[in-house]
Formats: sequence, C-alpha cells, structure tokens
Amino acid sequence: MTERLYYTSDATEGRAQVIRCTEEPDGRYAIELNQTLFHPQGGGQPADRGWIAGIAVEAVSLRGDHVVHILPAALTPGEVEMQVDKDVRERHSRWHSAGHLIGYAGEQFGWKPVKAHHWPGEGRITFTPGEGQDPLPDASALMAIIDGWKADNLLRHTEIETGRRKVRFGDLPHYLCGGTHVKQLADVGAMQILGLKMKKGQLIVTYSLD
Repeated sequence: MTERLYYTSDATEGRAQVIRCTEEPDGRYAIELNQTLFHPQGGGQPADRGWIAGIAVEAVSLRGDHVVHILPAALTPGEVEMQVDKDVRERHSRWHSAGHLIGYAGEQFGWKPVKAHHWPGEGRITFTPGEGQDPLPDASALMAIIDGWKADNLLRHTEIETGRRKVRFGDLPHYLCGGTHVKQLADVGAMQILGLKMKKGQLIVTYSLD
C-alpha cells in the first residue's frame, strides 16, 4: 500500500523510496513508491503532474492499494526527490473545491449530489431528488449561497476515520473525498455556474472557473 501524503499535507516537494519499477506494454515505466505526494487520476479529479528524480511524470493512477507513477525512463530502487507541479495542483484543487460548493448549495434545496466531474473546463455535478426537495433552483440562487460561504472564507478541515478521508469547509457537512482542495474558500477565486438541466430525472449543474 502506498502512503498517500497528499491526504494530510499540501506539500509539493518531498522524498520517497522507489520500491518497484516495471516496464509497461507501451515502453514506459510504472514506478511505485513507499509514499507519494502525487494525486492519482480518480474521484472526479485529474492526476497531478510533476517530476520524480528530475524525470517528468506523465500519468498517475491507482492500481489496487498502490499509486503508480508513469515515467518515460526506468528508476532504480532507492531514495528519490518528488516535485509536484504547483500550478497544476492549485488548478485541480480550485476546481474540486468549487465542485464541493455546488454540491453543498444543491443540498440547501433538497437535492443530493451523487456524481462529480471536477476536470478543468468540464466541471459538472449531478444530483438526484431528495425528500421534499424544493423546485429546481436557478444559477443565481445557487451562487448567492456559494458567494456567502466564500465571503466568510471558510477553512478546510480534513480528517481520516476508520481509513476513510473526510473533507469539509467550516461547519458545513463533510464529504468522503480523496482529492486535493484549497486551504480556504477565498482561494477558489471567481466561479460561474454555466447551466442547469434535467436529464433522466437527475439535475446536472455545469460550472467554470476563471
């Protein structure tokens, strides 16, 4: 099992031990470390980018309990330097946190978030009707609530309970989440809800960030 340092740390530089290096069918190499700062693709969030031992990390994925880093060159067992691309990490964190805000806002109207896609340029949250949900909200109603939370600059709180990671902002409810997030809601920056539509009984909210 790879220790996921990004669960509890915002660090983008650190060291780890290479424990396995295997060649992939496409000629690249799958590198496993004892611990990692790199978020793998999954949970509605793209993978981090960066460098291990100065070599560009081209993909990061989860295989079972192991985080696998795809590099164009092999690495030998031993200690290496990890460096996550800070700009990419910040962008992914902003989009993920913005998605959580839309989930929270939808819940204020009785809608339950069930699926999320936090990719830059493709942000969307899918809701199902809850018990006693209000009529379909509009974008301005959702943004009024979100802007209030951002104005209060609620802080991120993270905890791990029985092996599961929980993330919340301020006193808002926690979401089970393995992704990266901003430290405080002011860091999300300007965001916009692009549209709301019903499809097969579900509400889909699309959004964007500056």
